[in-house]
Amino acid sequence: MAVNYIVNGNLPKEAIDKLSDFGNVVLFSTSGITYPQVSNHPDLFFCAGTRKWVVARNTPAEYIQKLKSLEVEYVLGSTPVGSVYPKSACYNAVVTDKYFIHKFSVSDAVLKKTYGHLNPVSIPQGYARCNLLPLKNNGFITSDKGIQKVLIEQNMDVLYVDSSQVLLPGFEHGFFGGCAGVYRDMVFLSGSLKYLNDGERVKNYLRKLNYQVIELYDGPLFDGGSILIC
Repeated sequence: MAVNYIVNGNLPKEAIDKLSDFGNVVLFSTSGITYPQVSNHPDLFFCAGTRKWVVARNTPAEYIQKLKSLEVEYVLGSTPVGSVYPKSACYNAVVTDKYFIHKFSVSDAVLKKTYGHLNPVSIPQGYARCNLLPLKNNGFITSDKGIQKVLIEQNMDVLYVDSSQVLLPGFEHGFFGGCAGVYRDMVFLSGSLKYLNDGERVKNYLRKLNYQVIELYDGPLFDGGSILIC
């Protein structure tokens, strides 16, 4: 069965072309719903759980139809993505086989219902998925020190990465989680770690977890709102 990658429609062309070698690429974009700078970020509209997704009810219909055609199991959330924070972050949670990680005061109610059987981890950052990449063996990479503190208190293995060199047009910088996606033993990055001061630390951490790093183009990491995989 083909692997599908849902990515920001403004991802650099070289990155889209290389990602196409690994499966079908779905280019995501919206207009007039949330901040223009992040309107193409799929992780603001989709919470990609390991077994079931929760999808914002004001996600453009063409993408909901696309999930159906890809046979992705999903439910619609109760809250529309809004134009400003915190309504822009109500689906931007991290869900693994074990954990539901988010700032629960901003979480959509359907997220709480759908993932309520998992271990809840409340963090101070509403943009959880933007700032947190979940990995195997209870490993995580984050670009938020508040998230790092909470996860360490939960006895998780966490690498903090300075994301000040991550590109997010319209903002001073982006976040590490928004540059990446994980499929099996591969970590896809929208850019190259050689442009990140902490790049070698990231490589070593991923190597320790036996991941292959796929750098999608030769340029600075680009926060496109995560690489979602189904």
